[in-house]
Amino acid sequence: MSAKATVKEYMTREVQTVSPSDTVADVARRIAESDGHNGFPVCDRRKVEGFVTARDILLADEGAEIDTVMATDLVVAHPDMDVTDAARVILRSGIQKLPVVDDTGNLVGIISNTDVIRSQIERATPEKVGKLMRTLEQIHGITVHQERRTVPISDLIPTQARVYADELEGRRYELNRGLAEPLVVIDNKGTYLLADGHHRVLAADRAGIETMDAYIIVIDDPIELGMQRTAEKEGLSSIDDIDIVDYARHPLVESTRRLQ
Repeated sequence: MSAKATVKEYMTREVQTVSPSDTVADVARRIAESDGHNGFPVCDRRKVEGFVTARDILLADEGAEIDTVMATDLVVAHPDMDVTDAARVILRSGIQKLPVVDDTGNLVGIISNTDVIRSQIERATPEKVGKLMRTLEQIHGITVHQERRTVPISDLIPTQARVYADELEGRRYELNRGLAEPLVVIDNKGTYLLADGHHRVLAADRAGIETMDAYIIVIDDPIELGMQRTAEKEGLSSIDDIDIVDYARHPLVESTRRLQ
């Protein structure tokens, strides 16, 4: 499995667009009523014709159609593009968002500078999954294999007793934008131990999401795992048993604040 992250892993798939025949007033209203949008791809059906921002319409006549003020010299990304390459394009072009188009020129998503930064900070990399697989094999003398599938959130047994409220809020924001990192789950004869992704799972549960994409590490010859015994000792049998710490911030934030 390639260790390189691609644009399709981090792009927002549910993209708000405007039509070339919409007026400046229409788009100005959309921007004013939106939650943080300062521009939209301009699409005729699914084909990307241009991009319009608040700056483009600032001094334009309210009745003018968007195709008369939109930018048409577009830089776009492909879903299979290396996210690092997308980062270079964003940095060098000075734009904040790249429309993502498929081989036929249809809009399939959008990736922003925020998405790129997030891809470098935290993701369930193949290396992370591979390291956990090797650790399980070395410690317990077992063999494991990996699968990729969705798992019901209600079936997950947590291995972490608490999460931080501020980080949970960040994961809720990502989910609301259509972003969801795969979980890392250990399948021990039908017992699903959540190894990585506790904040994501709680955020998804609060959003009413019932299943999530996951890297599944399947233990070929099931045994009793130490992390499973620890979860039982701490009374962790479902995600409802996870405490949300809202009276303290993440330790990294706390240490950073002390340095200031």
